[in-house]
Amino acid sequence: MPGEEAMVFGGRARMWAGASAVACAMLVGPSAPTGALFARPLPAEAAEGVVPDRVMTWNICNPCGAGDLDRAREIATYAPQVIGLQEACVRDVERIRIHLKRFYGLVYHVEYGTVLRDWGRCGGVPWNPGAYGQAILSAAPMADPVSVEYPDGGSEDRGYLAVTTTVDGRSVRVFDTHLAQRRQEAVRADQTRVLAAAVARYDRAIVLGDFNAVPDAPELAPMWELATDADPRCRPMPTGGCLPTTDWQSKFDYVFLRGIVPLRHRVHPSPDSDHHLVHADLDIDQDGDQDGG
Repeated sequence: MPGEEAMVFGGRARMWAGASAVACAMLVGPSAPTGALFARPLPAEAAEGVVPDRVMTWNICNPCGAGDLDRAREIATYAPQVIGLQEACVRDVERIRIHLKRFYGLVYHVEYGTVLRDWGRCGGVPWNPGAYGQAILSAAPMADPVSVEYPDGGSEDRGYLAVTTTVDGRSVRVFDTHLAQRRQEAVRADQTRVLAAAVARYDRAIVLGDFNAVPDAPELAPMWELATDADPRCRPMPTGGCLPTTDWQSKFDYVFLRGIVPLRHRVHPSPDSDHHLVHADLDIDQDGDQDGG
């Protein structure tokens, strides 16, 4: 039903989901996604349903050979209201959504910010390669999606995706981006200026993404002028207390907040990507105004 929040099972049922997954796959037969034979149960500390004030950013790393069922399990463990994915192939995201619903009882809407059609990364056939770029999953419906490619992507096309959705019971503009690869500082600087100009139109915004730059990198200055990171210890200083978000011990992944207060911030290393999962629980000002369009 339009406007319906994500369906969730109780904590006991979600813990049981992994044990019942084989029977589920047998029942659905040939319609089951390739490889979806069973799902491991969630850890004891997993969320019992969608957490309405939680947002997450995750570069899921393509092509890294990770299984979409394992990716779904990682997302289900923390069950954010909104998830910004980077390096996302549409085929992978669709399978992740199917697994989240089938095995963990979590229903997400999706919007895509495709910047490439890449057979090498996303499969398909030469005349119809897979779509690749950003994706936003939201437990609530999304409105006014905008997908923008940066004028200069650097060594690979890059862009941002923006939607309006609900977090902590309030409407908010959410951005998801992936900036140019390392050693392309000038390109990232231009990309950040484009992104910051769009974010500045809103008094209240969440910007998720892989910025491929450490906090004190000069190219991130336009974002720091508008917003703060959800990690209260993380500031644009060489001696800042930012937790690393990559396997090479750099902070590249951000939850930038404009007009929003962070409550909790966590970084979780992932066996399925060279980037960690980063999520934050937020307190969105009930009196905040939404500008822009």
